[in-house]
Order: sequence, then structure tokens, then C-alpha cells
Amino acid sequence: MRKSFPPKPRSWVVTGGSRGFGRAIAEHAAAKGDRVAILARNGNVEAVAREIGDTVVGIRADITRPDALRAAAERLAADWGHIDVLVNNAGLHRGGLVDQIAEEDWQAVLSTNLSGPFGTIRAVLPHMGAGGSIVNVGAVVGFRGFPGDSAYGASKAGLAGLTQVLAVELARRQIRVNLVVPGFVSTEMTAGIDEKARKKLHQRIPMRREGRPEEIAEVVWWVAGSTYMTGSVITTDGGLSCAL
Repeated sequence: MRKSFPPKPRSWVVTGGSRGFGRAIAEHAAAKGDRVAILARNGNVEAVAREIGDTVVGIRADITRPDALRAAAERLAADWGHIDVLVNNAGLHRGGLVDQIAEEDWQAVLSTNLSGPFGTIRAVLPHMGAGGSIVNVGAVVGFRGFPGDSAYGASKAGLAGLTQVLAVELARRQIRVNLVVPGFVSTEMTAGIDEKARKKLHQRIPMRREGRPEEIAEVVWWVAGSTYMTGSVITTDGGLSCAL
């Protein structure tokens, strides 16, 4: 039987790990000497893994497909022996007012942002022992209403609820489940916002700037290693949610 805390180096699985938060999280963990697998549906995931470092592997996998997730988890468990940290970071954003958003967009967002983490957790759990950590990446819109974000907001609110339930379910196995909630952060997802709108957003943030992916990565790293925290929501948004 494994000890209550994972050995060093830890073994990480990061979904959506080829860019944005996911890449920053993978880079941070690798820099600390841990092994990391980044999962993404895009074809450059293996090249990104090589760019990050020798302890990182890239696996092309669609998180909306349970069979692909199981295959990835089984491959990693065979190579590493165990999985210590799972970061559910992969996400999809498609906006639109409730009477305008396409049904297929609603389904795609829920499938990626809520069913995806659920399926990934189910795939990884057989290979995670006591001391394991699951970190879900939420969003402020999961707790505050933003017009045009019905699908994204509902998916992230659902992920917050899933985090709470699994924290209770998995505590008996000494596996912790927490939620990190970023605010407005500079990533590929926000790159298309024009400068005028960006400045307006900055005015709504008490710290008057957007976050950086590496700042989110530092929080995820800390949460993953916090041995007595479970079911917690860690908001990292420069004070945005306080000011809304």
C-alpha cells in the first residue's frame, strides 16, 4: 500500500495542456521536477510537450470521448505506475444570449467543460492513490451572471458543484478535490478582445490589470500540494468577483 502522500517526483495529468493556463501549469510542474502529461485534442500537443521539457509527454485525446480518456490514463499508469495530480483545465467558450445561442453550441460547451472533467476523473481514479489531488479550473462566470454566457456559466457552475460532491465522496480515499477560479487572464481565449474593451475590463478589476497564466499556475501548484484542503474554492481574479 502506498503511503499517504505521493512520492517525488509527482505525476501530473493536465487537460488542455498545450496552451493558456494548461501550458503554464505544465511548465510550472515540470520546472519543479515533476512528470507531466498534457492532453489536448489538437495535433501539436506532442511538439508542445517537447518544448516544455524532457519530463513532459503529450497525448492527443478528446476529453469528450471516455474511451480516449481511459486509454490515455491506462498508458500513463503503465509508464509511471500511478497518477498523483489531475488538473481539469480544458475548456470551450461559445457565447450568445439564451434565445440566440445555437443548441449545438450549448451541448458542445457542456460536453467539454462539465462532462469532460467528469469523464477524465473517472478515467484517472483507478490509478490515483491516497494523497492524490484533483484540481478543477472554474471561472468567475460560474458564480456571477454575465449576459451572453449562459452555456459557459452553466458549465462552470456545474463544475463547482461537482467539485463539492467529489470532495466529500473521495475524502475517505484521501484524495482531495478543489476548484481554482481565475478571472480575466491573458490567454489565447481572450486575445481577440479589442483594446478599448480590454481597458474597460481592466477598470472593473480592482487590481486594474488582467492576470497572467503563470500566476494561475502558481496557485494550482500550491492547491495540488495542500494536504488538508478539499472542497475549497480558490478565487484568483485580482478582486474582480468582489467588485461585481
